[in-house]
Amino acid sequence: MRTAGVDLAAEPKGTALAVIEWGPDAAALVELHRGVADPLVVETARTVDKLGIDCALGWPDAFVEFVSRHAAGRLDGPPADGGMEWRRTLAYRETDRRTRAVTGRWPLSVSTDRLGLTAMRCAGLLARLCEAGLDVDRSGAGDIAEVYPGATLRVWGFDTTGYRVDAGARARLVAQLAAAAPWFDAAAFAEPMAASADAFDAVIAALAARGAALGLSERPTPDVLDQARREGWIALPGAALGDLLPVS
Repeated sequence: MRTAGVDLAAEPKGTALAVIEWGPDAAALVELHRGVADPLVVETARTVDKLGIDCALGWPDAFVEFVSRHAAGRLDGPPADGGMEWRRTLAYRETDRRTRAVTGRWPLSVSTDRLGLTAMRCAGLLARLCEAGLDVDRSGAGDIAEVYPGATLRVWGFDTTGYRVDAGARARLVAQLAAAAPWFDAAAFAEPMAASADAFDAVIAALAARGAALGLSERPTPDVLDQARREGWIALPGAALGDLLPVS
């Protein structure tokens, strides 16, 4: 099996891509790229079993419905009272609420935070992946999974304090990851993983994609499945890091 992870940004600068090859008793990081444009992501996606994308794959249903009504000048529907609880229904997806319940933290809001520009790029990328013949199911059931590296690390028990802005914190995480998963060979890329938060998150995204491929990540329940197919669904780990490499 091969999995890939993309730490997506609004532009190629800030975007990183990692590829992991999985064997029966070991796994190895075989590619790690920075400054990645869409064509390389699409080309790589054709060669792997699962691609994990660190970006919201859709917008909250309530936000889409509200903006559509607003654009049409319609005054029907729930009133815009401007209160925080009302705004949160527009700001967060069902998967964001689930992620907060698990991790205690809200993900960035795709409709109200800086993530929006990246999500616009992601929408175009998803279209290109679909044109390339991949099964683009935003709930994660196809060839693509939405992943969240920071939350993934926290679910696996790692301390993520400051790791996005502190190279020293990333270096510690690289060493802790190597100790926790001795079967995962990423030694050749330890320096760029510590130097770049984008590169590090791409590697975690590729690990999370393995969990999604094996059915070891949380899936939307039947009552929210249709919503997840529109909004996207974060594939939070449903098993320990060590379970990514089952021992036969």
